[in-house]
Amino acid sequence: MHKLTAIIPTGNEIHNIEAVINSVSFADEILVVDSFSTDGTYEKAQELATKVVRRAYEYSASQKNWIIPQAKFEWILLVDADERVTPELKEEILQILSQPNHKHVAYWIGRMNHFMGERVHYSGWRNDSVIRLFKRDACKYEDKQVHAEIIADGTVGRLKNKLYHNTYITFDKYLEKMNRYAWWQAKDYDKKTGKLTPYHFVIKPFWGFFKHYIIQSGFRDGVVGFVIGCIQSYVIFMRYVKLWLLRKGME
Repeated sequence: MHKLTAIIPTGNEIHNIEAVINSVSFADEILVVDSFSTDGTYEKAQELATKVVRRAYEYSASQKNWIIPQAKFEWILLVDADERVTPELKEEILQILSQPNHKHVAYWIGRMNHFMGERVHYSGWRNDSVIRLFKRDACKYEDKQVHAEIIADGTVGRLKNKLYHNTYITFDKYLEKMNRYAWWQAKDYDKKTGKLTPYHFVIKPFWGFFKHYIIQSGFRDGVVGFVIGCIQSYVIFMRYVKLWLLRKGME
C-alpha cells in the first residue's frame, strides 16, 4: 500500500475544517496550509491534522505549489475545505494506492456540486472535474490567479466516484468570493485582452448567462440554475470592470 498525504488549504474555514479533515482521516499524513485564519480554523486544525503550517495567501495556485513539495509521501490527495471525500471515493483511492505499479501520475475526480442547499445537475457544472490525486514530484499547478489546473508530467486517469462539493455559505459570502475571483481573473486576462469595448461589458456577460442557462441547461436546475446564470454574467462583467480599473492604476 502506497502511503498518502492529504493536503487541505484553508482560510477562515472554521465551519468546514472538522468535517473535511474527518473525510480524509484515512490518509497517512494530513497537512493543512492555513492563510492566517482569524476564526479559529488554525487552532482547530492543530487539534486534528498531522501538521499545520501558515503562509500568507497570494492566490490558490501559489499556495498549493508551495505546500506540495512539503508532503511527506509521494501520493497526494488535495482537498479544498468546502469538499468532502465520500466513502465510495475513499475506497476507490485506497484501491489505487494498493497497486504496486501505476500507469498514471494523476487522476481526475468529478465533483457533486451543491448550491443554495440543492444539488446542481446542469448549469455548466454537470461535468465539473479536478485533478486532485497525483504524484508529488510529477505534478504542479499552472501559474494562474484563478481556476489553475495541475500540469502533469505523465498520463492522467479518471476516478469513477466523486467529491462532494458545497461552496455556498450565504448568498452575500458567495458574492464576496465571486468578486475576489473577478479581480484575480482581471489580472490573468490583462495580457490576453486588447482594448476594452462594449463587447466585453455587454455581449460577453450576456453570452455567459445564455451559455449557462440555455446551452448548458441551467433552466433544468430551476431557480438555482437561473441564479447561477446571473452570477456568471455578473462575474464576467465585473472581470472587465476590474480590468479597466487595473489598467487605470485604480486597484
